[in-house]
Amino acid sequence: MALISISGGRPYRLLLVVLVGIAALLSMQGCAGGPTGELRDRVTASDETQEARRARVRLELATAYFSRGQLTVALDEVKLALAADPNLGPAFNLRGLIYSNLGEAPLAEDSFRRALQINPRDGDAMHNFGWHLCRERRFVEANQQFEKALGEPRYPGVTRTLLSQGVCQARAGQYADAERTLTRAYELDAANPATAYNLAEVLLRRGELERARYYVRRVNAQADVVNAESLWLAARIEHRLGNAAGAAEFGQQLRTRFPQSPEARAFDQRRFDD
Repeated sequence: MALISISGGRPYRLLLVVLVGIAALLSMQGCAGGPTGELRDRVTASDETQEARRARVRLELATAYFSRGQLTVALDEVKLALAADPNLGPAFNLRGLIYSNLGEAPLAEDSFRRALQINPRDGDAMHNFGWHLCRERRFVEANQQFEKALGEPRYPGVTRTLLSQGVCQARAGQYADAERTLTRAYELDAANPATAYNLAEVLLRRGELERARYYVRRVNAQADVVNAESLWLAARIEHRLGNAAGAAEFGQQLRTRFPQSPEARAFDQRRFDD
């Protein structure tokens, strides 16, 4: 599934969300028992009504536009999807993400709540609602949504929700909780550079310098994911360890590879404790 940066910014500190897929929507609509408990056949393309097909296509278009950062166009497509099917939960979920990115917090919250009214067990909507609440610094409510998503037995997004939850806990200054949560996420997916980066950041703040060095090294060892943030974090860790030569080496890499980055400027200004 595609990973989309919520704010279109840096890949590690900003959280990633996964949009619910159309296939998941169809599976939710099929295979359920009827009001008397009888089994029904799975819904397939041949069963799809014209309205449902129109809503599905519009939602697919909205998802594509959102992934490219075309938020207003994506919102128009979501509105058309909901006009065709007013009970399309994933459309409300996506609408919440769009409004959240547009800075329309009340509209975003209303959208997520409506998605969860339609499907109270939608882990994707819980995850996205939790991240929206975290961005609004409503940390207790955000953590509740993350926990609800993690409590869903068939929820497939456990590692990304643990990552989001851990970063949110760090934002709230709950570094011990953040370390435990991010460690769980790392144990489940050690190849995710966002998890390793954020865990290293938390460990630096907790004074666990050797451990922080270990995790950020795993990020910087991958040529396709190393960036200004990960190099700057490594320089800060080496500085705290008293390794001036190591900090200077990462600083030189920043100057060479990312000369216009805020991290390179921070290194030149010796702002290691920011």
